[in-house]
Amino acid sequence: VELLEERVKPFVEQDGGDIEFDRFDHGDGTLYVRMKGSCAGCAQSHATLQEGVRNLMEHYIPEVKQIVGLTDLPEEDLPRAR
Repeated sequence: VELLEERVKPFVEQDGGDIEFDRFDHGDGTLYVRMKGSCAGCAQSHATLQEGVRNLMEHYIPEVKQIVGLTDLPEEDLPRAR
């Protein structure tokens, strides 16, 4: 949680977004984070998670094997590629 707050959150906030810890599954190494602000539903949020956040987490916390981004937006409000 500290790593998210100190290293990841400022990076995400530069683009008007926010990221919060949701939970960590020790069984399979999945970190669940909640994407908020402009990151919620943004097409680039997946790239941010998988490239930036995952690399940082794997470096500092090797138990993290994958990251899943969650959103508070209802399914019908998520932006869709056309």
